Amino acid sequence: MARRTALVLTAAAALALSAAAVPTAASAATASDRAAATQRAVVYRATAAYQLHANAVKAGYVPDKYCVTDRAGSGSLGYPHFNHAYDNSVDPAKPAALFYEDDGRGGKRLVGVQWLVYDRDQNAATDDDRPSLFGTRFAGPRAGNFPGQPIHYALHLWLWKANPKGRYETYNPAVTCLPGTVRPKPAGGAGARTRP
Repeated sequence: MARRTALVLTAAAALALSAAAVPTAASAATASDRAAATQRAVVYRATAAYQLHANAVKAGYVPDKYCVTDRAGSGSLGYPHFNHAYDNSVDPAKPAALFYEDDGRGGKRLVGVQWLVYDRDQNAATDDDRPSLFGTRFAGPRAGNFPGQPIHYALHLWLWKANPKGRYETYNPAVTCLPGTVRPKPAGGAGARTRP
């Protein structure tokens, strides 16, 4: 009887310990989710003024005249606007790029943002310096998008327009480029790129 009581008490203690461990793991996930939400709130506050396109340009974000779409058909970025003073920033308030789409009234509507960090050793085969933000690792390292741009990591955030593929995916199928707004294919072949 004593042995049976001991087994019951041991089993009860084991259940109590495992039950206590579950909220700890859930609490850690919740804390991580809260930290990411707090960082996204910083981005909302920092970029809200850029809903007015002129404010973004005044703040140093240089517009590309072309709308960028994925040639494989997975979506678009919209019109990139880069502020290279924020290259290598992992500050939620200082994204290196803003993305706009046509608003249907002749203006531009802010849809997303991007951080861009140069790869330390400029070797696309290594990634020991991969940054993260919002608890999400940056994509890359990848080759530059235009001549002279270093190998880099990038993180997109579809903050102002939902991306059905995911908040941090590169291309957004809900963003469209109007006919005639996409950069013409380079005459020198698919590998030629131009600076935004």
